Amino acid sequence: QVQLVESGGGLVQAGGSLRLSCAASGRAFRSMGWFRQAPGKEREFVARDSWSGGVPDYADSVKGRFSISRDNAKYTMYLQMNSLKPEDTAVYYCAASPGAFVRLASQYDYWGQGTQVTVSS
Repeated sequence: QVQLVESGGGLVQAGGSLRLSCAASGRAFRSMGWFRQAPGKEREFVARDSWSGGVPDYADSVKGRFSISRDNAKYTMYLQMNSLKPEDTAVYYCAASPGAFVRLASQYDYWGQGTQVTVSS
């Protein structure tokens, strides 16, 4: 049974920072990703990394502001979000995929429950 549990969302002012965590139980995956979904919009890719290392991948909209990291011993992945903007407001989800270098939500098999991030202007 694979479980992904996110934490760390909240309300922050524009320009502020938040760190999201995703604790995975069950097994390791080739790709661990972060997605977000704002009201009335489709779920979009934010970032991904692999438990085995490699170069993280970021959406252009967050590149340079967000960074993904992991603690392999704890099977936990983090998303550090800096210089937050109101347009970053969304429910953030972590997800796991057996595929490598995957960005499409349909390629991820397991999802967390989501955590709300709200950025005020």
